[in-house]
Amino acid sequence: MTNANSRNDAVNPKGLAEWFRRRAQRNPDAPALSFEGVTWSYSRFQQENEKMAAVLASVGVKPGMRVGYLGFNHPLTLVTMFAASRIGAIFIPMNFRLAGRETKQCIDDADIHTVIVDEHHQHLIEEVRSSLGCTNYISTNVSKHDGWLALDELRSAAPASVPAVNNAPDDVAILLFTSGTTGRAKGAMITHENIWLNNANWFLASDYRSHDVGMNVAPLFHAGGLNAVVVPMLLAGGHVVLQQTFDPQKFMLAIEEFGVTVTFMVPAMMLVASQHEVFSKVDLSSLRLIVAGGAPVPEPILKIFGDRGIPVSHCYGMTEATSAVSFLETSSALRKLGSCGQPGMLCDIRIVDADENEVTEPLARGEIRARGGNIIKGYWGRPEDSAAVIDADGWLRSGDIGYFDADGYLYICDRLKDMIISGGENIYPAELESVLYEHPAISEVAVIGAPDEKWGERVVTVAALKPSSTLSLEELQAFCDGNMARYKLPRELHLVDALPRNGNGKVMKTELRERFCGR
Repeated sequence: MTNANSRNDAVNPKGLAEWFRRRAQRNPDAPALSFEGVTWSYSRFQQENEKMAAVLASVGVKPGMRVGYLGFNHPLTLVTMFAASRIGAIFIPMNFRLAGRETKQCIDDADIHTVIVDEHHQHLIEEVRSSLGCTNYISTNVSKHDGWLALDELRSAAPASVPAVNNAPDDVAILLFTSGTTGRAKGAMITHENIWLNNANWFLASDYRSHDVGMNVAPLFHAGGLNAVVVPMLLAGGHVVLQQTFDPQKFMLAIEEFGVTVTFMVPAMMLVASQHEVFSKVDLSSLRLIVAGGAPVPEPILKIFGDRGIPVSHCYGMTEATSAVSFLETSSALRKLGSCGQPGMLCDIRIVDADENEVTEPLARGEIRARGGNIIKGYWGRPEDSAAVIDADGWLRSGDIGYFDADGYLYICDRLKDMIISGGENIYPAELESVLYEHPAISEVAVIGAPDEKWGERVVTVAALKPSSTLSLEELQAFCDGNMARYKLPRELHLVDALPRNGNGKVMKTELRERFCGR
Protein backbone atom coordinates (compact mmCIF):
# COMPACT_ATOMS: atom_id res chain seq x y z
CA MET A 1 0.00 0.00 0.00
CA THR A 2 1.01 3.60 -0.52
CA ASN A 3 2.90 5.31 2.27
CA ALA A 4 0.76 8.42 2.79
CA ASN A 5 3.63 10.39 4.29
CA SER A 6 6.07 9.65 1.44
CA ARG A 7 3.42 10.04 -1.26
CA ASN A 8 3.31 13.82 -0.85
CA ASP A 9 7.05 14.26 -0.44
CA ALA A 10 7.80 16.65 -3.32
CA VAL A 11 11.30 17.32 -2.02
CA ASN A 12 12.59 13.89 -2.97
CA PRO A 13 10.16 12.32 -5.45
CA LYS A 14 10.82 8.87 -6.86
CA GLY A 15 9.38 6.60 -9.51
CA LEU A 16 9.20 6.31 -13.28
CA ALA A 17 8.73 10.02 -14.04
CA GLU A 18 11.50 11.08 -11.69
CA TRP A 19 13.94 8.60 -13.20
CA PHE A 20 13.28 10.10 -16.62
CA ARG A 21 13.67 13.65 -15.25
CA ARG A 22 17.07 12.76 -13.86
CA ARG A 23 18.09 11.26 -17.20
CA ALA A 24 16.97 14.44 -18.97
CA GLN A 25 18.98 16.49 -16.50
CA ARG A 26 22.09 14.48 -17.33
CA ASN A 27 21.64 14.48 -21.11
CA PRO A 28 19.42 17.48 -21.94
CA ASP A 29 20.54 17.94 -25.54
CA ALA A 30 20.83 14.28 -26.54
CA PRO A 31 18.20 12.91 -28.96
CA ALA A 32 15.51 11.07 -27.02
CA LEU A 33 12.66 10.34 -29.40
CA SER A 34 12.12 10.49 -33.16
CA PHE A 35 8.69 10.18 -34.73
CA GLU A 36 7.53 11.02 -38.24
CA GLY A 37 10.41 13.34 -39.08
CA VAL A 38 10.58 15.14 -35.72
CA THR A 39 13.22 14.48 -33.06
CA TRP A 40 12.88 15.58 -29.43
CA SER A 41 15.83 16.14 -27.16
CA TYR A 42 15.60 14.84 -23.60
CA SER A 43 14.96 18.36 -22.30
CA ARG A 44 12.11 18.89 -24.79
CA PHE A 45 10.65 15.52 -23.84
CA GLN A 46 10.78 16.44 -20.15
CA GLN A 47 9.02 19.76 -20.84
CA GLU A 48 6.23 17.87 -22.60
CA ASN A 49 5.94 15.47 -19.66
CA GLU A 50 5.64 18.30 -17.15
CA LYS A 51 3.07 20.15 -19.26
CA MET A 52 0.91 17.05 -19.62
CA ALA A 53 1.13 16.40 -15.87
CA ALA A 54 -0.24 19.91 -15.37
CA VAL A 55 -3.05 19.15 -17.83
CA LEU A 56 -4.02 15.98 -15.98
CA ALA A 57 -3.93 17.76 -12.63
CA SER A 58 -6.13 20.54 -14.03
CA VAL A 59 -8.93 18.07 -14.82
CA GLY A 60 -8.85 16.54 -11.36
CA VAL A 61 -6.53 13.55 -11.74
CA LYS A 62 -5.08 12.68 -8.34
CA PRO A 63 -2.69 10.02 -7.02
CA GLY A 64 -3.97 6.50 -7.58
CA MET A 65 -6.48 7.48 -10.27
CA ARG A 66 -6.32 5.74 -13.63
CA VAL A 67 -5.51 7.55 -16.86
CA GLY A 68 -6.10 5.76 -20.15
CA TYR A 69 -4.61 6.46 -23.56
CA LEU A 70 -6.32 5.04 -26.64
CA GLY A 71 -4.51 5.56 -29.91
CA PHE A 72 -1.80 4.46 -32.30
CA ASN A 73 1.84 4.63 -31.21
CA HIS A 74 2.66 8.31 -30.74
CA PRO A 75 4.96 10.41 -28.53
CA LEU A 76 1.82 11.45 -26.64
CA THR A 77 1.44 7.85 -25.45
CA LEU A 78 4.76 8.07 -23.63
CA VAL A 79 4.22 11.65 -22.50
CA THR A 80 0.93 10.60 -20.88
CA MET A 81 2.69 7.71 -19.13
CA PHE A 82 5.42 9.89 -17.63
CA ALA A 83 2.91 12.64 -16.80
CA ALA A 84 0.64 10.24 -14.93
CA SER A 85 3.61 8.97 -12.96
CA ARG A 86 4.66 12.53 -12.09
CA ILE A 87 1.37 13.15 -10.28
CA GLY A 88 1.08 9.64 -8.83
CA ALA A 89 -1.62 8.37 -11.19
CA ILE A 90 -1.73 5.01 -12.96
CA PHE A 91 -1.23 4.87 -16.73
CA ILE A 92 -3.21 2.47 -18.95
CA PRO A 93 -2.15 2.13 -22.60
CA MET A 94 -5.28 0.73 -24.23
CA ASN A 95 -5.50 -1.81 -27.04
CA PHE A 96 -6.70 0.16 -30.07
CA ARG A 97 -7.58 -3.06 -31.90
CA LEU A 98 -10.40 -3.96 -29.53
CA ALA A 99 -14.06 -3.51 -30.38
CA GLY A 100 -16.13 -0.90 -28.53
CA ARG A 101 -17.63 -3.51 -26.19
CA GLU A 102 -14.19 -4.85 -25.26
CA THR A 103 -12.85 -1.32 -24.76
CA LYS A 104 -15.75 -0.63 -22.39
CA GLN A 105 -14.88 -3.75 -20.37
CA CYS A 106 -11.33 -2.52 -19.83
CA ILE A 107 -12.45 1.00 -18.91
CA ASP A 108 -15.02 -0.35 -16.48
CA ASP A 109 -12.63 -2.88 -14.93
CA ALA A 110 -10.00 -0.23 -14.26
CA ASP A 111 -12.52 2.50 -13.37
CA ILE A 112 -10.62 4.92 -15.60
CA HIS A 113 -11.00 8.53 -14.48
CA THR A 114 -9.63 10.27 -17.57
CA VAL A 115 -9.17 8.86 -21.05
CA ILE A 116 -7.17 10.53 -23.82
CA VAL A 117 -8.13 9.42 -27.33
CA ASP A 118 -6.55 10.12 -30.70
CA GLU A 119 -8.62 11.18 -33.70
CA HIS A 120 -8.53 7.70 -35.22
CA HIS A 121 -10.24 6.01 -32.29
CA GLN A 122 -12.68 8.54 -30.92
CA HIS A 123 -15.52 6.65 -32.60
CA LEU A 124 -14.78 3.59 -30.44
CA ILE A 125 -15.44 5.58 -27.29
CA GLU A 126 -18.46 7.30 -28.84
CA GLU A 127 -20.05 3.88 -29.43
CA VAL A 128 -20.13 3.17 -25.70
CA ARG A 129 -19.67 6.56 -24.01
CA SER A 130 -23.26 6.75 -22.76
CA SER A 131 -22.60 3.70 -20.57
CA LEU A 132 -19.13 4.68 -19.35
CA GLY A 133 -18.28 6.33 -16.06
CA CYS A 134 -15.17 8.30 -16.98
CA THR A 135 -14.97 11.82 -15.56
CA ASN A 136 -13.05 13.24 -18.52
CA TYR A 137 -12.89 12.42 -22.22
CA ILE A 138 -9.98 14.25 -23.84
CA SER A 139 -9.54 14.32 -27.60
CA THR A 140 -6.42 15.07 -29.62
CA ASN A 141 -8.76 16.05 -32.47
CA VAL A 142 -8.91 19.79 -33.06
CA SER A 143 -12.60 19.53 -34.03
CA LYS A 144 -15.21 20.20 -31.37
CA HIS A 145 -17.24 17.26 -30.08
CA ASP A 146 -20.00 17.35 -27.49
CA GLY A 147 -18.86 16.02 -24.14
CA TRP A 148 -15.19 16.04 -25.07
CA LEU A 149 -12.36 18.23 -23.85
CA ALA A 150 -9.86 19.44 -26.44
CA LEU A 151 -6.27 18.64 -25.50
CA ASP A 152 -4.91 21.77 -27.20
CA GLU A 153 -7.22 24.01 -25.16
CA LEU A 154 -6.29 22.25 -21.93
CA ARG A 155 -2.61 22.68 -22.72
CA SER A 156 -3.07 26.39 -23.38
CA ALA A 157 -4.78 26.92 -20.03
CA ALA A 158 -2.51 24.72 -17.88
CA PRO A 159 0.69 25.93 -16.20
CA ALA A 160 4.04 24.72 -17.47
CA SER A 161 4.45 22.33 -14.55
CA VAL A 162 3.03 21.09 -11.26
CA PRO A 163 4.93 19.66 -8.27
CA ALA A 164 5.91 16.01 -8.57
CA VAL A 165 4.74 13.51 -5.96
CA ASN A 166 6.68 10.62 -4.52
CA ASN A 167 5.77 7.12 -5.69
CA ALA A 168 6.48 4.24 -3.35
CA PRO A 169 8.16 1.18 -4.93
CA ASP A 170 4.98 -0.92 -4.52
CA ASP A 171 2.68 1.70 -6.06
CA VAL A 172 1.16 0.67 -9.37
CA ALA A 173 2.59 2.71 -12.25
CA ILE A 174 1.02 0.97 -15.25
CA LEU A 175 -1.93 -1.32 -15.89
CA LEU A 176 -1.30 -3.48 -18.95
CA PHE A 177 -4.28 -5.50 -20.03
CA THR A 178 -3.53 -9.06 -21.10
CA SER A 179 -4.44 -10.01 -24.64
CA GLY A 180 -7.61 -11.80 -23.55
CA THR A 181 -7.55 -14.43 -26.32
CA THR A 182 -8.74 -17.13 -23.93
CA GLY A 183 -11.11 -15.04 -21.86
CA ARG A 184 -11.79 -11.54 -20.59
CA ALA A 185 -8.70 -9.33 -20.50
CA LYS A 186 -7.18 -8.67 -17.07
CA GLY A 187 -5.24 -5.61 -15.93
CA ALA A 188 -1.72 -6.57 -14.87
CA MET A 189 -0.53 -4.27 -12.07
CA ILE A 190 3.03 -3.18 -12.88
CA THR A 191 4.66 -1.29 -10.03
CA HIS A 192 7.49 1.25 -10.09
CA GLU A 193 9.75 -1.40 -8.57
CA ASN A 194 8.74 -3.86 -11.31
CA ILE A 195 9.77 -1.32 -13.93
CA TRP A 196 13.07 -0.53 -12.24
CA LEU A 197 14.09 -4.18 -11.93
CA ASN A 198 12.85 -4.96 -15.43
CA ASN A 199 15.09 -2.18 -16.72
CA ALA A 200 18.01 -3.59 -14.75
CA ASN A 201 17.47 -7.02 -16.28
CA TRP A 202 17.62 -5.53 -19.78
CA PHE A 203 20.69 -3.41 -18.98
CA LEU A 204 22.53 -6.45 -17.61
CA ALA A 205 21.42 -8.88 -20.32
CA SER A 206 21.50 -6.72 -23.44
CA ASP A 207 23.95 -3.91 -22.62
CA TYR A 208 21.63 -0.99 -23.37
CA ARG A 209 23.73 2.16 -23.49
CA SER A 210 23.28 5.87 -24.18
CA HIS A 211 24.76 5.47 -27.67
CA ASP A 212 22.14 2.87 -28.67
CA VAL A 213 19.35 3.67 -31.10
CA GLY A 214 16.32 1.56 -30.29
CA MET A 215 13.38 1.30 -32.67
CA ASN A 216 9.88 0.25 -31.71
CA VAL A 217 7.00 -0.57 -34.03
CA ALA A 218 5.18 -2.94 -31.67
CA PRO A 219 2.05 -1.45 -30.08
CA LEU A 220 2.77 0.35 -26.84
CA PHE A 221 -0.08 -1.48 -25.12
CA HIS A 222 2.12 -4.59 -25.47
CA ALA A 223 4.68 -5.44 -22.76
CA GLY A 224 7.31 -6.08 -25.42
CA GLY A 225 6.65 -2.80 -27.18
CA LEU A 226 6.70 -0.70 -24.03
CA ASN A 227 9.01 -2.47 -21.61
CA ALA A 228 11.51 -4.43 -23.70
CA VAL A 229 13.04 -1.52 -25.62
CA VAL A 230 11.29 1.83 -25.15
CA VAL A 231 11.32 2.45 -21.39
CA PRO A 232 14.70 0.77 -20.69
CA MET A 233 16.29 2.55 -23.65
CA LEU A 234 15.03 5.96 -22.54
CA LEU A 235 16.23 5.51 -19.00
CA ALA A 236 19.61 4.37 -20.35
CA GLY A 237 19.81 7.65 -22.27
CA GLY A 238 19.45 6.10 -25.72
CA HIS A 239 17.60 7.37 -28.78
CA VAL A 240 14.17 5.79 -29.41
CA VAL A 241 12.77 5.74 -32.94
CA LEU A 242 9.02 5.22 -32.75
CA GLN A 243 6.75 4.27 -35.63
CA GLN A 244 2.97 4.43 -35.57
CA THR A 245 2.38 0.86 -36.72
CA PHE A 246 4.39 -1.90 -38.35
CA ASP A 247 5.04 -1.39 -42.04
CA PRO A 248 7.87 -3.73 -43.11
CA GLN A 249 9.34 -1.40 -45.72
CA LYS A 250 9.23 1.72 -43.52
CA PHE A 251 10.60 -0.33 -40.65
CA MET A 252 13.65 -1.55 -42.55
CA LEU A 253 14.33 1.78 -44.23
CA ALA A 254 14.29 3.48 -40.83
CA ILE A 255 16.89 1.02 -39.55
CA GLU A 256 19.16 2.18 -42.35
CA GLU A 257 18.33 5.88 -41.91
CA PHE A 258 18.85 6.11 -38.15
CA GLY A 259 21.49 3.43 -37.74
CA VAL A 260 19.19 1.48 -35.41
CA THR A 261 21.13 -0.84 -33.12
CA VAL A 262 18.31 -2.54 -31.16
CA THR A 263 14.71 -3.37 -32.00
CA PHE A 264 11.91 -5.61 -30.75
CA MET A 265 10.04 -7.95 -33.09
CA VAL A 266 7.40 -10.63 -32.66
CA PRO A 267 7.59 -13.68 -34.96
CA ALA A 268 4.87 -12.34 -37.28
CA MET A 269 6.92 -9.18 -37.90
CA MET A 270 10.07 -11.19 -38.55
CA LEU A 271 8.21 -13.38 -41.02
CA VAL A 272 6.69 -10.48 -42.97
CA ALA A 273 9.99 -8.55 -43.02
CA SER A 274 11.96 -11.55 -44.24
CA GLN A 275 9.51 -12.11 -47.11
CA HIS A 276 9.53 -8.46 -48.25
CA GLU A 277 11.53 -7.51 -51.34
CA VAL A 278 13.36 -4.77 -49.40
CA PHE A 279 14.86 -7.29 -46.96
CA SER A 280 17.67 -8.31 -49.33
CA LYS A 281 18.41 -4.74 -50.46
CA VAL A 282 18.41 -2.52 -47.38
CA ASP A 283 21.45 -2.04 -45.12
CA LEU A 284 20.65 -3.63 -41.76
CA SER A 285 24.26 -3.88 -40.62
CA SER A 286 23.80 -1.37 -37.77
CA LEU A 287 21.62 -3.87 -35.88
CA ARG A 288 23.51 -5.41 -33.00
CA LEU A 289 20.40 -6.97 -31.51
CA ILE A 290 16.89 -7.99 -32.45
CA VAL A 291 14.91 -8.81 -29.34
CA ALA A 292 12.50 -11.54 -30.44
CA GLY A 293 9.56 -12.34 -28.21
CA GLY A 294 5.81 -12.67 -27.88
CA ALA A 295 5.83 -16.30 -29.05
CA PRO A 296 8.38 -18.95 -30.05
CA VAL A 297 10.15 -17.96 -33.27
CA PRO A 298 10.28 -20.84 -35.79
CA GLU A 299 13.85 -21.91 -36.45
CA PRO A 300 13.67 -21.32 -40.23
CA ILE A 301 12.95 -17.64 -39.57
CA LEU A 302 15.83 -17.39 -37.10
CA LYS A 303 18.11 -18.90 -39.75
CA ILE A 304 17.05 -16.32 -42.34
CA PHE A 305 18.13 -13.46 -40.07
CA GLY A 306 21.25 -15.34 -39.02
CA ASP A 307 22.25 -15.73 -42.66
CA ARG A 308 22.08 -11.91 -42.98
CA GLY A 309 24.40 -11.59 -40.00
CA ILE A 310 21.65 -10.05 -37.85
CA PRO A 311 21.95 -11.15 -34.19
CA VAL A 312 18.66 -12.32 -32.69
CA SER A 313 18.12 -12.64 -28.96
CA HIS A 314 15.14 -14.88 -28.38
CA CYS A 315 13.87 -13.70 -24.99
CA TYR A 316 11.02 -15.23 -23.03
CA GLY A 317 8.51 -13.33 -20.98
CA MET A 318 4.95 -12.19 -20.57
CA THR A 319 2.88 -9.24 -19.40
CA GLU A 320 2.85 -10.67 -15.89
CA ALA A 321 6.66 -10.40 -15.79
CA THR A 322 6.67 -6.74 -16.93
CA SER A 323 8.43 -8.03 -20.04
CA ALA A 324 11.05 -10.82 -19.93
CA VAL A 325 12.47 -13.37 -17.51
CA SER A 326 15.07 -15.04 -19.75
CA PHE A 327 17.51 -13.64 -22.29
CA LEU A 328 19.71 -15.21 -24.97
CA GLU A 329 23.05 -13.51 -25.52
CA THR A 330 23.64 -12.84 -29.20
CA SER A 331 26.94 -14.76 -29.14
CA SER A 332 24.90 -17.93 -28.58
CA ALA A 333 22.09 -17.10 -31.02
CA LEU A 334 23.20 -19.67 -33.60
CA ARG A 335 24.87 -22.12 -31.20
CA LYS A 336 21.67 -22.31 -29.15
CA LEU A 337 19.20 -21.83 -31.99
CA GLY A 338 15.64 -21.84 -30.68
CA SER A 339 16.62 -21.22 -27.06
CA CYS A 340 15.31 -18.34 -24.97
CA GLY A 341 18.60 -18.14 -23.15
CA GLN A 342 19.15 -18.12 -19.43
CA PRO A 343 17.25 -16.53 -16.54
CA GLY A 344 17.75 -12.80 -16.15
CA MET A 345 20.25 -11.67 -13.56
CA LEU A 346 17.40 -10.72 -11.23
CA CYS A 347 15.05 -13.63 -12.03
CA ASP A 348 14.68 -17.26 -11.05
CA ILE A 349 13.13 -19.88 -13.34
CA ARG A 350 12.26 -23.47 -12.58
CA ILE A 351 10.44 -26.31 -14.34
CA VAL A 352 7.61 -28.04 -12.48
CA ASP A 353 5.90 -31.34 -13.35
CA ALA A 354 2.18 -32.15 -13.12
CA ASP A 355 2.58 -33.05 -9.43
CA GLU A 356 4.15 -29.67 -8.60
CA ASN A 357 7.61 -31.20 -8.17
CA GLU A 358 10.60 -29.27 -9.48
CA VAL A 359 12.25 -30.96 -12.45
CA THR A 360 16.04 -30.68 -12.40
CA GLU A 361 17.30 -33.14 -15.02
CA PRO A 362 18.18 -31.67 -18.43
CA LEU A 363 15.59 -31.92 -21.23
CA ALA A 364 12.80 -32.93 -18.83
CA ARG A 365 9.68 -30.96 -19.69
CA GLY A 366 7.22 -29.25 -17.44
CA GLU A 367 5.52 -25.94 -16.75
CA ILE A 368 7.78 -22.90 -16.51
CA ARG A 369 7.59 -20.93 -13.27
CA ALA A 370 9.31 -17.59 -12.71
CA ARG A 371 10.05 -15.41 -9.68
CA GLY A 372 11.68 -12.02 -9.24
CA GLY A 373 11.13 -8.35 -8.58
CA ASN A 374 9.72 -7.85 -12.08
CA ILE A 375 6.75 -10.16 -11.45
CA ILE A 376 3.54 -8.12 -11.15
CA LYS A 377 1.72 -7.77 -7.85
CA GLY A 378 -1.43 -9.25 -9.41
CA TYR A 379 -4.44 -8.36 -11.53
CA TRP A 380 -6.42 -5.21 -10.86
CA GLY A 381 -9.53 -6.00 -8.81
CA ARG A 382 -9.12 -9.75 -9.28
CA PRO A 383 -7.63 -11.30 -6.14
CA GLU A 384 -8.75 -14.84 -7.03
CA ASP A 385 -7.20 -14.68 -10.50
CA SER A 386 -4.06 -13.20 -8.96
CA ALA A 387 -3.75 -16.05 -6.45
CA ALA A 388 -4.29 -18.60 -9.22
CA VAL A 389 -1.34 -17.23 -11.21
CA ILE A 390 1.12 -16.15 -8.47
CA ASP A 391 1.55 -18.53 -5.54
CA ALA A 392 2.27 -17.65 -1.92
CA ASP A 393 6.03 -17.89 -2.53
CA GLY A 394 5.91 -15.45 -5.43
CA TRP A 395 6.25 -17.99 -8.26
CA LEU A 396 4.42 -17.05 -11.45
CA ARG A 397 2.66 -19.91 -13.22
CA SER A 398 3.40 -19.25 -16.88
CA GLY A 399 1.13 -21.82 -18.50
CA ASP A 400 4.02 -22.62 -20.88
CA ILE A 401 5.83 -25.92 -21.29
CA GLY A 402 9.61 -25.84 -21.46
CA TYR A 403 12.88 -27.42 -20.44
CA PHE A 404 16.52 -26.61 -19.69
CA ASP A 405 19.33 -28.20 -21.65
CA ALA A 406 22.51 -29.48 -20.02
CA ASP A 407 24.04 -25.99 -20.21
CA GLY A 408 21.13 -24.32 -18.43
CA TYR A 409 19.55 -22.76 -21.53
CA LEU A 410 15.77 -22.53 -21.59
CA TYR A 411 13.65 -23.85 -24.47
CA ILE A 412 9.93 -23.29 -24.90
CA CYS A 413 7.84 -26.18 -26.22
CA ASP A 414 4.37 -24.66 -26.27
CA ARG A 415 1.44 -23.46 -24.24
CA LEU A 416 -0.03 -26.09 -21.91
CA LYS A 417 -3.43 -25.41 -23.41
CA ASP A 418 -2.10 -25.86 -26.97
CA MET A 419 -0.41 -29.21 -26.36
CA ILE A 420 -1.94 -32.07 -28.35
CA ILE A 421 -2.21 -35.54 -26.79
CA SER A 422 -2.56 -38.21 -29.46
CA GLY A 423 -2.46 -41.89 -28.55
CA GLY A 424 -0.94 -40.96 -25.20
CA GLU A 425 1.90 -39.02 -26.82
CA ASN A 426 2.48 -35.31 -26.14
CA ILE A 427 2.76 -33.26 -29.34
CA TYR A 428 3.99 -29.67 -29.19
CA PRO A 429 2.57 -27.56 -32.06
CA ALA A 430 5.45 -25.07 -31.97
CA GLU A 431 7.93 -27.83 -32.82
CA LEU A 432 5.81 -28.97 -35.76
CA GLU A 433 5.36 -25.40 -36.95
CA SER A 434 9.14 -24.95 -37.14
CA VAL A 435 9.31 -27.90 -39.53
CA LEU A 436 6.32 -26.75 -41.58
CA TYR A 437 7.78 -23.27 -42.07
CA GLU A 438 10.52 -24.90 -44.13
CA HIS A 439 7.99 -25.97 -46.78
CA PRO A 440 8.52 -23.72 -49.82
CA ALA A 441 4.79 -23.15 -50.38
CA ILE A 442 3.93 -22.07 -46.82
CA SER A 443 3.87 -18.40 -45.84
CA GLU A 444 2.51 -18.87 -42.30
CA VAL A 445 1.18 -21.86 -40.45
CA ALA A 446 -0.48 -22.94 -37.20
CA VAL A 447 -0.95 -26.42 -35.74
CA ILE A 448 -3.94 -27.25 -33.55
CA GLY A 449 -5.54 -30.40 -32.16
CA ALA A 450 -8.96 -31.78 -33.09
CA PRO A 451 -10.94 -34.46 -31.21
CA ASP A 452 -10.34 -37.98 -32.53
CA GLU A 453 -12.39 -41.03 -31.51
CA LYS A 454 -9.46 -43.44 -31.89
CA TRP A 455 -6.44 -41.41 -30.75
CA GLY A 456 -7.99 -38.76 -28.51
CA GLU A 457 -6.68 -35.91 -30.68
CA ARG A 458 -5.29 -35.56 -34.19
CA VAL A 459 -3.00 -32.96 -35.70
CA VAL A 460 -4.64 -30.26 -37.82
CA THR A 461 -2.60 -27.82 -39.91
CA VAL A 462 -3.92 -24.39 -40.92
CA ALA A 463 -1.73 -22.62 -43.47
CA ALA A 464 -1.57 -19.51 -45.62
CA LEU A 465 0.38 -20.08 -48.82
CA LYS A 466 2.80 -17.91 -50.72
CA PRO A 467 1.46 -16.30 -53.92
CA SER A 468 0.79 -18.77 -56.79
CA SER A 469 1.55 -21.76 -54.55
CA THR A 470 -0.55 -24.88 -54.06
CA LEU A 471 -0.45 -27.56 -51.40
CA SER A 472 -2.39 -30.76 -50.68
CA LEU A 473 -2.52 -32.79 -47.48
CA GLU A 474 -0.73 -35.67 -49.20
CA GLU A 475 2.09 -33.37 -50.33
CA LEU A 476 2.40 -31.93 -46.82
CA GLN A 477 2.51 -35.39 -45.24
CA ALA A 478 5.18 -36.49 -47.70
CA PHE A 479 7.25 -33.43 -46.80
CA CYS A 480 6.90 -34.11 -43.07
CA ASP A 481 7.53 -37.85 -43.26
CA GLY A 482 11.09 -38.37 -42.10
CA ASN A 483 11.23 -34.95 -40.46
CA MET A 484 8.99 -35.92 -37.56
CA ALA A 485 7.54 -39.01 -35.91
CA ARG A 486 4.60 -40.44 -37.84
CA TYR A 487 2.17 -39.85 -34.96
CA LYS A 488 2.89 -36.14 -35.35
CA LEU A 489 1.99 -36.04 -39.06
CA PRO A 490 -0.83 -33.65 -40.03
CA ARG A 491 -4.13 -35.45 -40.53
CA GLU A 492 -6.01 -32.40 -41.83
CA LEU A 493 -4.96 -29.37 -43.86
CA HIS A 494 -6.98 -26.16 -44.10
CA LEU A 495 -5.86 -23.30 -46.33
CA VAL A 496 -6.65 -19.70 -45.38
CA ASP A 497 -5.73 -16.29 -46.74
CA ALA A 498 -4.11 -15.27 -43.43
CA LEU A 499 -3.95 -16.51 -39.86
CA PRO A 500 -6.03 -14.57 -37.34
CA ARG A 501 -3.85 -12.65 -34.90
CA ASN A 502 -4.55 -10.56 -31.84
CA GLY A 503 -3.20 -7.07 -31.19
CA ASN A 504 0.10 -8.52 -29.94
CA GLY A 505 0.68 -10.47 -33.15
CA LYS A 506 -0.06 -13.87 -31.59
CA VAL A 507 -2.02 -16.40 -33.62
CA MET A 508 -5.51 -16.79 -32.17
CA LYS A 509 -5.62 -20.57 -31.93
CA THR A 510 -8.87 -20.46 -30.00
CA GLU A 511 -10.52 -18.99 -33.08
CA LEU A 512 -8.91 -21.63 -35.31
CA ARG A 513 -10.09 -24.44 -33.04
CA GLU A 514 -13.64 -23.07 -33.07
CA ARG A 515 -13.60 -22.76 -36.86
CA PHE A 516 -11.94 -26.03 -37.85
CA CYS A 517 -12.28 -28.35 -34.86
CA GLY A 518 -15.69 -27.46 -33.48
CA ARG A 519 -14.37 -26.56 -30.02
